[in-house]
Formats: sequence, C-alpha cells, structure tokens
Amino acid sequence: MNSFEIRSSYKYNRGLLVITPPTRSTPSLPFPRDRCHFLEPPSTSFLMSATDEKRSSSPMSGPDIESTKITVEGKDPRWDAAFEQRVVRKMDLHIVPIVMALYLLSFLDRVNIGNARLYGLQADLNMSNTQYEVALSIFFVTYLAFEVPSNLVLKKFTPHRWMATLAVSWSIIASLTGLCHTYHQFIACRVLLGVFEAGLFPGLAMYLTFFYTKRELSLRIGYLFVSAALAGACGGLLAFAIGHLAGTDGLKGWRWIMFIEGIPTFVAGIITWFFLADGPENAGYLSAEEKEFLRVRRLKEQGETANAQEFHWEDVRKAFTDWRVIAFAAAQFGVDTMLYGYSTFLPTIIQEIGNWSSATVQVMTIPCYALGAITYLSVAWFADRTGRRASFIIFFTVIAMIGYIILLSTATPGADYFACFLCAMGLYVIVGLPYSWLPANTPRYGKRTTANGLQLTVGNSSGVMVPFIYTKKPRFTKGHAITLAMLGVALVIHSILWISYHIANRRRAEGKEDYKTEGMTDEQVEEMGDESPRFVYTE
Repeated sequence: MNSFEIRSSYKYNRGLLVITPPTRSTPSLPFPRDRCHFLEPPSTSFLMSATDEKRSSSPMSGPDIESTKITVEGKDPRWDAAFEQRVVRKMDLHIVPIVMALYLLSFLDRVNIGNARLYGLQADLNMSNTQYEVALSIFFVTYLAFEVPSNLVLKKFTPHRWMATLAVSWSIIASLTGLCHTYHQFIACRVLLGVFEAGLFPGLAMYLTFFYTKRELSLRIGYLFVSAALAGACGGLLAFAIGHLAGTDGLKGWRWIMFIEGIPTFVAGIITWFFLADGPENAGYLSAEEKEFLRVRRLKEQGETANAQEFHWEDVRKAFTDWRVIAFAAAQFGVDTMLYGYSTFLPTIIQEIGNWSSATVQVMTIPCYALGAITYLSVAWFADRTGRRASFIIFFTVIAMIGYIILLSTATPGADYFACFLCAMGLYVIVGLPYSWLPANTPRYGKRTTANGLQLTVGNSSGVMVPFIYTKKPRFTKGHAITLAMLGVALVIHSILWISYHIANRRRAEGKEDYKTEGMTDEQVEEMGDESPRFVYTE
C-alpha cells in the first residue's frame, strides 16, 4: 500500500472521492467529510492511505467507477467503531430517558382531554360540542405562535434551563386545569398550556442534533414518537385507573385525571434542570477524550463547521426561502392531520365502533399504540442503517391510507378495529421520519433550527382543524375522508422531495455543480452547508 499526500486530482461519484495520480496541486481535503473516518482533528496535517475498491452500479448510484476508500492514520488507535459505539451508548443512557420522559408527559398532558371527556369533563363544565371543539383547537393558537421563537432562543437560555422551565410551568397549569368550574376558565388553561408546551418537541429534536449524526438521528427522534405512543397507551391505563376515584371528595373522575397526570411532569422538570447536559462539551458523564472524539466526529460531516453551528440570521432567511423547507412543512400538515385526529379521537372512534364502556375503550386503545411504537422503532433503526427516509415514509403512508379506506367503508366493527391497527402502523413512521429527514439535509444550525420550527409549526396547525372535521358520529366520515386526502397530498410531496434530492445528488456526483466552488478555499466550501456541491443529500 502506497502512502501519498492528498494533493491530487479528484472527482466525485455520489459523494465518494476518486483519486487519480497527482498532476497538479489542488486544495487539501477535497472530499466530503461524512465519507471518511477522522482519527485526528481536520486541522492536523494528514498522511493518507488508500485502497482501491470497486463500487457496483445500481439505478440509484450511477455507473461503475474506481472509488477510493480513505482512512486517516491517527495517534489514538482506540478511536475505532467499537469506541464510537461505546460513546453513543453512553449518550443514549444519559439523554434518551430524559427526553423520552419529557415528551411522554407533554403528550399525556396534551391529549388527556380526550380521556377526560369520557369521565364527565364536557358535561361537568356544561360545554356544547362546538365549545369542546374550540377548547381543543385554542391550544394550538399559542402552541403554533411560540414554536419557532422557542427554538431560536434554545441555545441562548441553554437547553437544560429552558426545557426544565417549560416542563415545570406546563405541569402546574395541567394540574390546575382540574380546578376549572367554567368554560372560560378551561379555555384560559388551554391557552397557557399551549404557550409552555410549544417549545418542547422542536427543542428536543434540535437538542438531539447537538449529539448525534444524521445516521443516528432517526432512531433517537423515533424514541420521542415512541413516547407519544406510550402516552396514548399510558393515558388509557391511567384514565382507567384514575377513573375509579370518581366521587372521592366529591370530585368527578376527569378532575382527578388532571390533578394526578400533571404531577410527574413537575418532577421530570426538576430532574431535567440538574441532569440534562447542554452539549457534548459540558456533559459531565463524558471523558475529555470522548468529548474530543465527538467534536472531531461532528467536524467530519460536510458543512458541520464550528461557525456553521452558531446562529446567523442569514441562515434563518435561507430557511424561509428554500422551497424544500416549505414543501416539508406542507407535507407535515397532511400527516399531522392524521396524528391529531387519531390520537385525540381514538377512544371515541373505538367506542362508536362497538358501543363499549369507557373502561373497555381505554384498554382497547393500548394495543394500537403498542403496535405503532414497535413499528416505528423498527423502521427508524433500518432508516439509520440504510441512510434512507423517503422510501419508508411513502410505503407506510400507503399502509395508513388503506386503514382509512377501511374506516370509510361500511365494514364490520372487527374490520374497523383492524383498520385502527393499520393506521397506527403508519402513523408514527410518516409523522416522525420527516423530522429526521429535514435536519439531515440542513447542516447549518440557523437554517436547521428555523426549518425544523417551521416544519413543526405548519404541521401542528392541523390540530386547529381536526376538532372541526371529526364531528359526525358514529363513523366520522367527514374526518376520515379529509384525513385520507391529506395523506394523499403528503404522499405526493414526499415523492417530489425524494426525486428532487436524487437528481441533485446525481448532478453533484457528475460534477455539474462544481462551478459553484471555483476560486473558493476548503473553508469557504464547508461554510456553504447544503448548497455545497460536496454535500450529499439524504434521500
């Protein structure tokens, strides 16, 4: 094996460097960082070793070429794949339980209104059906207004302080909702709940990008959606158990549901303040060597420079003017229509299918959420392993659409219950994977945090619409039909995004965008983020 300096002529195929014998001096390190494993910081003077490897052709990867697998000789042989796995497992152990608990509890506090309705909420506060729908929707007015601003101040206030403050605040409001005696008091609590819950999910999704690479992100965001599924299942279990307290101290069952389900969130907020690290550099559970490894690992990803991870208003502007970001947001509106319709009305849907008791309905929601959680974890694992997003999203969108077609047909109660399982299989996959797909293709922090916030804001705005479309019992034909249409729109948009990314990657692999970097240094090219011809989009 011959060693040589990296100042050689080069070309790209799907982001892989093809090295030919040196003929002229070219800028050092002229290859996408996410295709190499660095053992030393990029500022080091590297000595490269290369072995030729034949790359097979496929419809998605272009013609056969002689590609080069590059490794970098470093001083510390412990920075291998096994070392990286140990570091990632350590991060999982300290991060995942906290973020899962926070999102589980937030989702529980948000959707327990559906369970509370079964235990007398609407009747006790003398709400009409329209007033109940307004109470559901009003939450999203403040929720939507505060999502993007909350993400923009996440680093300024630091994640551990910001997340803890949000959790403690909404836990108090959620519990105090049980003291409401009038419709207007209840509306006020819902408005305040939206203010403080708005920043949690976008903040957690952005927080995970501080630690994990785009090849690890889907599974970790998947844990958040598993939390949502667990919240649905736990909400049913808790409502079933707490419902037996109806009449205790003269209080209705829905009040006890509000009181008790808000307490764990308060405790979780206190724990978050003391145990959630703001980033790898100040995580007490990581050694100095592990922190350095994570720093270098981030730098090796194309566009992930130190400056790119700072907030710049120019990146915010680019997020609002990027058509792909707008497309992701529009598609999210479609799939979130299903999320809020399914999560909020599943107990009512099941009750109407078979006219069962409230207790039985709560128990029957659990298997649906369990299947949704298991499906998403499995799919997220495969998505990270393969580096693919679109194919999984499209396939499970079709599965969910089949479920809604069955619900719209004149089927038997058993078939309708089966359809709920099909919907659950697709639900968390098609809602969750786009939240890891978009960040993977926006390496600069300012653009990523704004794009993620916009995606969430537009998507969650469907929560305003959902209560007004699920009104006609017993089969909710109007709600199911609109949800099916929204899924169809999302399917088309995600397909267009997939094609767009594939075409862009092919153009870059063929060198058709190299003109963008003429006369630029390596540092300037790195600062281009996803606009760089060296950046390979996740498809």
